[in-house]
Amino acid sequence: MTLAARKELIGAVRSRYSEADRTGRKVILDEFTKITGYHRKHAIRILTGYATPGRQHACRVVVDEAVNEALVVLWEASDRICGKRLKAALPMFVDSMQRHGHIKLDESVRLKILAMSAATIDRRLRTIREHASGGRRKKSVVQNRIKKLVPVRTFADWGEVTPGFFEMDMVVHCGERNEGSVVHSLVMTDVASGWTECVALPVREQSLIVEAVEGVQTRLPFRLLGLDTDNDSAFLNDTLFDYCKDHGIQLTRSRPYQKNDQAWIEQKNGAVVRKLVGYGRLEGISATAALRRLYECTRLYTNFFQPSFKLIGKVRTGAQVRKTYDKPLTPASRLQRSEHLMQETKEKLSRQMEPMDPVVLLKQIREAQNSLAAIAQKRPPEVTLPDLAPFVKNLAVAWKSGEIRPTHRREPAKQRWWRSRIDPFADVWPMLLGWLEEQPDMEAKTMLKRLQAGGYGTFANGQLRTLQRRVRVWRMQIVKQLVYGEEESAHVGETLV
Repeated sequence: MTLAARKELIGAVRSRYSEADRTGRKVILDEFTKITGYHRKHAIRILTGYATPGRQHACRVVVDEAVNEALVVLWEASDRICGKRLKAALPMFVDSMQRHGHIKLDESVRLKILAMSAATIDRRLRTIREHASGGRRKKSVVQNRIKKLVPVRTFADWGEVTPGFFEMDMVVHCGERNEGSVVHSLVMTDVASGWTECVALPVREQSLIVEAVEGVQTRLPFRLLGLDTDNDSAFLNDTLFDYCKDHGIQLTRSRPYQKNDQAWIEQKNGAVVRKLVGYGRLEGISATAALRRLYECTRLYTNFFQPSFKLIGKVRTGAQVRKTYDKPLTPASRLQRSEHLMQETKEKLSRQMEPMDPVVLLKQIREAQNSLAAIAQKRPPEVTLPDLAPFVKNLAVAWKSGEIRPTHRREPAKQRWWRSRIDPFADVWPMLLGWLEEQPDMEAKTMLKRLQAGGYGTFANGQLRTLQRRVRVWRMQIVKQLVYGEEESAHVGETLV
């Protein structure tokens, strides 16, 4: 059909379409689209006069440009609010700005602006907003795609879970500054038993995470059935997703910014990793190797000799929450009591535990912590005794030396012996000594009041504590002279702190 024939057809059908009711318009529209091949929406625009084939309405383009320009001005005047809020505020802003002479809108432009929907406003302002905010924000297409494929598991979705479903998280050992390449700890804990595995990683990389998970699988006494992670891009990627899919591992994720969805692993991050490693900065291959040696000793000591509580119930009564815990058991003991493990696996755990010595493991942990602390603090490691007997003997008196973990020791604070402020009583101290010699039991408060009333200077009430310290030191030196016969001067002057 030629363009001239289409124009004749439109002219003949348009009058019928405008006069017909809803049902008649539907019939006319069906016939018109079959003849012309137009899209249904385009046909509606043509028959209602909104569009004409073969000709662009220059007037409409000019009006649209005026509408867009006025919309931008109104959007800026409203402090760049969203389309839904701007839709509600447009009548007020148009009326107010026209009344005060800030803008002058043609009637057709004003009607179009007030008739706009919120979606149309957002669509027309999309490019303006992107330019104003510094460009379009680039989203991670891969992570968003993986997020849609990985289901969400909340803290309430666990219930009675079988051994093999792990929560996984990453702990960064960056010290006081989170910058540069630092060592990371990949932590995995079994929800049912509390069995915890830690792996040291030199960098944060998805392929290393898959290798670590594969290595943990070979050491586990039971099969790995599921992994629950947070929304970190190191976990939500094709590498880990494909690995879990190929090995039949159920991969789930927590809700963003909801730490309670991973309460088990968050607790182990503090009770295991931070308790062993501390908060120092670790970087480099040597620190990674030292941390791996520490985790090799720790996994047996933690899983076979460290009982832990397990929450079995929680009841809220008003503002009070009552929690019920199971009897403290080690992860290995919980696995041996589990009904979901085969007897062969339980016997294997018993045979594995029988030759273990917790004291030997603890000594190995302390030695590994000593090496790790030396690397973190950049100092030579402390000298340790190779024999076990001195270490066992020292257990009875280790508490006297304070912190026993080398990774948590801090240098003792230096005691300040110098003055940091000007002594306010330096000029009047000889006179105060005369008062004390006449009346040794005079209180410092009485002396300060006499100074304030006698006009000897300007002394504030807040300086009473300073005067009390000076008087106390003077009296202690007098006692030393009387008891020990020490010939010390009672005039302490500038030496008092």
